[in-house]
Amino acid sequence: MKMNGLKALLPVGIFLLIYLVPGILTGDFYRMPILISFFAAAIVAVMMAPGKKIAHKMELFTKGMGHSGIMMMCLIFLMAGGFAGLAREVGAVDATVRIGLSILPGKVLLAGLFVIGSFIALSVGTSVGTVVALSPVALELAEKAEFSSALALGAVIGGAMFGDNLSMISDTTIAAARTQGSSMRDKFNMNIKLVLPAAIFSIILYLFLGGAGGHQEIELLPGDWLRLVPYLTVLIFALLGVNVFVVLLGGTILSAAVGILLPLEDKTMDAWQVMTATSNGMLGMAEIVVISLLVGGLVEIVMVNGGIDYLLQSIEKRAKGRKGAEFTIVLVTSVVNVFTANNTIAILMGGSIVKNIASKFNIEPKRSASLMDTASCFVQGALPYGAQILAAVGLASMAVTPFEIMQFLFYPYLMGISVVVSILLKRDK
Repeated sequence: MKMNGLKALLPVGIFLLIYLVPGILTGDFYRMPILISFFAAAIVAVMMAPGKKIAHKMELFTKGMGHSGIMMMCLIFLMAGGFAGLAREVGAVDATVRIGLSILPGKVLLAGLFVIGSFIALSVGTSVGTVVALSPVALELAEKAEFSSALALGAVIGGAMFGDNLSMISDTTIAAARTQGSSMRDKFNMNIKLVLPAAIFSIILYLFLGGAGGHQEIELLPGDWLRLVPYLTVLIFALLGVNVFVVLLGGTILSAAVGILLPLEDKTMDAWQVMTATSNGMLGMAEIVVISLLVGGLVEIVMVNGGIDYLLQSIEKRAKGRKGAEFTIVLVTSVVNVFTANNTIAILMGGSIVKNIASKFNIEPKRSASLMDTASCFVQGALPYGAQILAAVGLASMAVTPFEIMQFLFYPYLMGISVVVSILLKRDK
């Protein structure tokens, strides 16, 4: 028998309470490990599961953890982490930076940082990793070309969010596509139409603001262009609709070949180093895999207890037609993201609710996946306590503040506007 719908949502409330309070008190929203917050919420969920015996409660929770969609998502996370980790280790990220800066005229350096950041994030599937890799270069260029460090970092973060939002191996793309039942190619095709105008306007703004500076003399290393082959292969074959597991396995094998055959700093990798780099990349995804499992079990209990039905009925009363439902999808994702400061977690937590809303209002899975991913990215990219901005501030040795960078985050703001306009212009059904 289902309990009161609001009471059924208690595990989610417990998670937010445990995660938010330490952040509010300390001013550091990353002080409380998010895994501990989810684990505490999972314990509450198990206690609230129907049945008198703990064994039955645990069986229900683990049923949610072992859902085929959750398992598929976890496997993709691991393979994507392995590919990204190995490609980074063979020098593909640094090669991208060198090639980009070597062909860009000095007058477009600022816009170039946005474009380079976009390509790196599109290739490696992580905005934070892109910010960490590119920010030191951006700060050095800002000093030489005499434009604001905050402006340069804003361009890097904007590009990172653009690429991450579209990347086939980004954890946000994987989570959005899998929770909504969409292929990643369909989600990409829907997404590019949604955010490309925002990216173009951002590039134009950065061109106007970064028009000074001479050409940068960047020396390419032997084989730099070949180091891009794994990235380009993964992007092309993913867009062609090749199975994601085949794409990621092929990209990993190509990265291994690059590492073994091409010397980097006069050294090549051996088979053991290749396997270690791949393993480290996979281990880097361990936290999001464990969180995905816990979220799967937690959502199963909330659903069985009537929490999902309660939310849907509440939303249905307020959402007027398809436009209202799409605004609700954006709002649900954005609010959870503000509270968690993690766009992947926001998608995982809101995925099942959004899927039900989309089904009820005949919204295509690729559309709901795109709205979720885009909403989470524009919120995450503009959060002053988000990992992207905090990483940039840290790399600048605290010489700039989050709010200084936020003045120049044109892309996240334009992306948010693009989403709203897209919903308003879409015909209601």
